[in-house]
Amino acid sequence: MAIDFNLDRWECVKSAHRRWWSGELDRPLFLLSTAGRDPGRVEPALRGRHFTSHYGLGPTAGEIVDRWDYDLSCRHYLGDCFPSIWPNFGPGVAAAFLGCEIENTDHSSWFKPREEPPIRDLRLNYDPGNLWLRRVKDLMRTGCERWRGLVQMGMTDLGGNLDLLSSFRPGEGLLLDLTDEPDAVKRLTWEAHRLWWRYYEEVQAAGGGLNPGWSAWTPLFSETPYYMLQCDFAYMLGPRMFDEFVKPELAESCRRLDHAFYHLDGIGQLAHLDSLLSIPELKGVQWVPGAGQPGATHWPEVYRKIRKAGKLVQVFTGQEESGFRLLDTLVEQVGSPAGIALVGNVKPSERHEAESLMRRYGWKE
Repeated sequence: MAIDFNLDRWECVKSAHRRWWSGELDRPLFLLSTAGRDPGRVEPALRGRHFTSHYGLGPTAGEIVDRWDYDLSCRHYLGDCFPSIWPNFGPGVAAAFLGCEIENTDHSSWFKPREEPPIRDLRLNYDPGNLWLRRVKDLMRTGCERWRGLVQMGMTDLGGNLDLLSSFRPGEGLLLDLTDEPDAVKRLTWEAHRLWWRYYEEVQAAGGGLNPGWSAWTPLFSETPYYMLQCDFAYMLGPRMFDEFVKPELAESCRRLDHAFYHLDGIGQLAHLDSLLSIPELKGVQWVPGAGQPGATHWPEVYRKIRKAGKLVQVFTGQEESGFRLLDTLVEQVGSPAGIALVGNVKPSERHEAESLMRRYGWKE
């Protein structure tokens, strides 16, 4: 039994996303799925892992893609959702492409420099033979060749600009560099920018034109280049340093993307929201309050500000104990269901309730 999707449904998904990006969809975008489907096939011997990096270089790309195929076959795709997968080598894997070592932990993957020269001596260079870059491209190629447009292969999590540099300047290193060696930081930021874009284009091209479009670790779909940009390091910066060291490169990436989103992670980044919203080419903001903070519906002023600026909003069902039901509160707070994308899982026992909510907001099967 194949993945529960087809090309006709893809046309509906593409149409809904196209209208959402352009501001013409008068309802939320529903990217919900649920487990419990009979895959109709034997489970592969290779067990599933959230982080693809945890497989190391042992299993072949074909074995990993076959595991992904099985997992995707076990799900139902609701609303505007579509089958998607992405090679997850940890947040900021471009650091590994640039020579850092990958360190796997139980719950993530991190990056450690092989050496730590003074920042003024640090150079970032492209290595076509890098094992991790080749691995990511091999997975993209293998998945796209297997599914031939049925599954969206998302971009790996390349990382943010200063996030990449912080992998080479761990601890307080990069924070001190901002004051002691600002010119070196700016030089490296633009070196990283040029390489980031080379990786972005090469990984997407590895799909051989068989990918339906563009996606990332947040599975919004776009028929033209999209990415969930970020700079988690900005949590530790004030507005002046953000505007000096982060915003110029971020704005340039927004200009190069047709659909640019920003991952606003943690209350420390709220100080940068006004600056972010002033970037004309930024299409939307994903607000994640962070561990220990109240859920999504406890920040109405944040969502109202984002929507008032004409930007789109994306939230996860996992940001509230109420799951997909958080949508009712969020819509009431911002005043309209338009411009919101709801992403996440639905319990099989709650599928009918979720579909009822979607229909109430205008979704039609």
